[in-house]
Amino acid sequence: MSLIKSVSGIRGTIGGKPGDNLTPPDIIAFVAAYGTWLLKEFVQPAVVIGRDGRISGEGVKNLAIGTLRAMGIDVIDLDYSTTPSVEMYVISSGASGGIIITASHNPANWNALKFLNHAGEFISQEAGEEIKSMAEAGSLNAVYADVNRYGTMSHADDAIQRHIDSILKHPLIDAAIIRNAELHVVVDCINSTGNISIPPLLEKLGVRYTLLNDGQYGQFAHNPEPLEHHLQDLINEVIAQKANMGISIDPDVDRLALVCENGEFFGEEYTLVCAADYVLNHSQGALVTNLSSSRALGDLAKARGVECFYAPVGEVHVVREMKLRNAVLGGEGNGGIIDPKLHYGRDALIGIGLILMHMASSKKSLSELRKTYPEYVMVKDKITFDPKQSATALMDKVAEHFKEHSLDHRDGLKVDLESSWVQLRKSNTEPILRIYSEARTIEEAQDLVDQVKRLLS
Repeated sequence: MSLIKSVSGIRGTIGGKPGDNLTPPDIIAFVAAYGTWLLKEFVQPAVVIGRDGRISGEGVKNLAIGTLRAMGIDVIDLDYSTTPSVEMYVISSGASGGIIITASHNPANWNALKFLNHAGEFISQEAGEEIKSMAEAGSLNAVYADVNRYGTMSHADDAIQRHIDSILKHPLIDAAIIRNAELHVVVDCINSTGNISIPPLLEKLGVRYTLLNDGQYGQFAHNPEPLEHHLQDLINEVIAQKANMGISIDPDVDRLALVCENGEFFGEEYTLVCAADYVLNHSQGALVTNLSSSRALGDLAKARGVECFYAPVGEVHVVREMKLRNAVLGGEGNGGIIDPKLHYGRDALIGIGLILMHMASSKKSLSELRKTYPEYVMVKDKITFDPKQSATALMDKVAEHFKEHSLDHRDGLKVDLESSWVQLRKSNTEPILRIYSEARTIEEAQDLVDQVKRLLS
């Protein structure tokens, strides 16, 4: 069974039986529920649809388009695009919402539907619960339009170009400064829509580039999550080309991971730290990340005299906190950068622009910048528990053990210690508690995880 229904949409492996895998009935049910939700708010909704490079993307897209049009909803088809480009096109086109067809960092046999509101942001948890309930009730409960009110369809091929144009107009991006630095980067496009979004951005910024895996849509050359052990070819090519940086993105181009000029992995957790370091040179204000991200961002904020706020895991929660705190930058430790000057969505393209600006204006290499940030090591583990047990009771046991320390219950349980932390989060789909820890050394981080596992054994 590989079907995950959640408040953010539906995700699963292609094929198999309805309700167990991502099949046409499941896709139609969720799209019909989303369409029903839109029709409560808009007389004549219009929805922007884009997809990453997955082989199944066209079929999923056609099912979504047919369902929406049958409900009397107009569709703007971007076809191949990026998640941030779709988000921004919802805003610029004045659409009522959007659907992004991407399973993000999951392997090629997965796909998903991610739903946007009229602001080009992921729908709220409340809206997601409503849509999920309607979808589980079945698509037969939706109301479809008669032939005279059938939805229209139009195509747009300028979404990525509009996105790039907005980056070039960003107040902290100066293409001339980047061009004069004469930088050379290697880009792993993962055979998805990084192929058509990163090269034109780099050309406008005057950056020389070498591309890896820039064809064969959907034939991912390696596991698409941009982690160090998946990126050895990129690391080798950066060294061979004597490039200034290696760039890795996930298939929908909202996560960014970097490789230093010496072949060292920069670390996804430090992508946001580096971008924030540059932004704070020009704009003083709060930073926001999630509770599972590195403390390095908080250390940077403290050193710069600004506040760092933490939200539960999930882009929608981070965005809500950013708006509440009027943050100058936010994001997540998985390489997701959210710049409110551009839009409220994780965006690898603006991340690339900000980090290139940091390198060019500081005249420092990526490895030199990395040495200026505090060093932390993270350990991620998990335990399986008896489904008859209460996950809350298990976390309460850990909380009691650490009761003299700072405890945060907003997203599972997070225990903040002097120079480290440990967090437990329950899986939404399995009887699993995920255990994350961070400390100055791998030994300290592992010891925290081991303490928790002994408590719960």
